[in-house]
Amino acid sequence: MRIQILSWSVPLSILVFIFARIPFILSVNYEGLRGYGDFVHFYHLAELPGLPFIHYWVEFPPIFPFLNSAAYHLTRTTEHVYTYLLVILFFAADLGSLTLANKLEETLYGRPAGWRSLLYAAALAGIAYNWWFFDSLAVFFTLLALYLSVKRGPAWQTGAALALGVLTKLFPALILPALWRGQTWKRAAAVSLTVLALCGAVYGGLWAASPAFTSASLRSQSAKGSWETIWALLDGNLRTGNFGPEEERLDPASASWPRGNPAVISPWLSLLAFGALGLAAFLKSPLDKAGPLGLLQFTGLTWVIFYLWSPGWSPQWVLYLLPLILLSLPDRLAPLLAALFVLVNLLEWPLLLSRGMFTSLPLTISLRTFLLVLLGLLWWQELSKKRLQL
Repeated sequence: MRIQILSWSVPLSILVFIFARIPFILSVNYEGLRGYGDFVHFYHLAELPGLPFIHYWVEFPPIFPFLNSAAYHLTRTTEHVYTYLLVILFFAADLGSLTLANKLEETLYGRPAGWRSLLYAAALAGIAYNWWFFDSLAVFFTLLALYLSVKRGPAWQTGAALALGVLTKLFPALILPALWRGQTWKRAAAVSLTVLALCGAVYGGLWAASPAFTSASLRSQSAKGSWETIWALLDGNLRTGNFGPEEERLDPASASWPRGNPAVISPWLSLLAFGALGLAAFLKSPLDKAGPLGLLQFTGLTWVIFYLWSPGWSPQWVLYLLPLILLSLPDRLAPLLAALFVLVNLLEWPLLLSRGMFTSLPLTISLRTFLLVLLGLLWWQELSKKRLQL
């Protein structure tokens, strides 16, 4: 669905998103804009002396920490201007993601983008995770890599987009199994080598500049323990995945300090089971003949297996699932699953946890785990249908 404006034809989903988001940004007060997100944490990180990875460790891959530091200094440390600058940056990333969702829908279904992209626009406009946190940047690079893969663009472009995603958040690397199974090995190898080369160059440069803080940044997540998952319930960790005060990051040793109770079942042990499950799906999926839609479905299945294995979960991670759900599941299921995931995550954060109701975590964790299992089964069912049709 497109709207003609002067000489331009603009997708309706883009207009819906713009007219929903911009009035909100302009009308909400400053505290409401920051809401329940990580803007305060980001600002205090940028206040630390020096540069991330060089003079202090951070729990994120390097792209956002350096963007965050640049925004802080560009706005001359004026916090409200800094906040609006990040909001604009994330708004631009969401516009890019929505544009790519339109293009993917047109490519996958052979018709102008319709309700799938429109629902994605409504989801982006209606939830705040995409500006409370910086995951919008990683989602954009993920969809860009998927679009370039579906359109069979140059392998180096796909690899570069994927590398930018991995350097923003590690999740986009989960696209690689689908590429290796669904495209020629030469193309998959070229994409993978591009990702390895670019990520290796960035991390290699940071390591050469500051091995202590780069090493601390890389190992920080492994010391984080479990949070907001079934594994966290087993471990007795009724908490979020936050680290301690920002000042701790000036000490590389603090990155290894244990957070919460130790794991009852080691993540490395459970990785054997979930890795075997992923390998079985990889070998049995007919991706070499399933086409572009199968590529998205297998990517979604890979994401589900990873999330079920992961010791932790953050509610904003639903942003990575939403476009895959809306673009690749059948008509009647896609809106329902997308809505359920959004509602369960909003119930957890900010509705319950922001009010200190951590005893509610067993409820929200159980609901989300059930939805993840159901989602994985649905994607596997769709892939199995393609195998039967071949």
